[in-house]
Amino acid sequence: MKRVSTRTVWLFLFVMAVFLGGCASPARYSNAEIKDYPPEVQKNIAKGEIMPGMTPQMLRYSLGSPDEVKPLAPINGMQREEWVYSSALGTLKTRFTFIDGKLFFVVSSEPGRVTIGQ
Repeated sequence: MKRVSTRTVWLFLFVMAVFLGGCASPARYSNAEIKDYPPEVQKNIAKGEIMPGMTPQMLRYSLGSPDEVKPLAPINGMQREEWVYSSALGTLKTRFTFIDGKLFFVVSSEPGRVTIGQ
């Protein structure tokens, strides 16, 4: 019987940890936290989906915490902020832009994701 090297075992454990860590989905919210939102918003949050006009808190409940939050320069007196979510390896990114506290633009480099704007 062929013996497996220690290096191979560690590599396997590392790959499994990365894979399983990426698949973990901790609770992002409780039902009490979203009960006052309109039913359509509650459904989107439960499915992990987004919709234009969501607040930052709604997006956090839907997708979890962003990898980056970037304040952007105001335009015409409107406050702007960008949230960035990255893929497990960090190569693909989805950017969400809030204007005056409402989701306005989504730009993604991930396959199957579309770019939207209000």
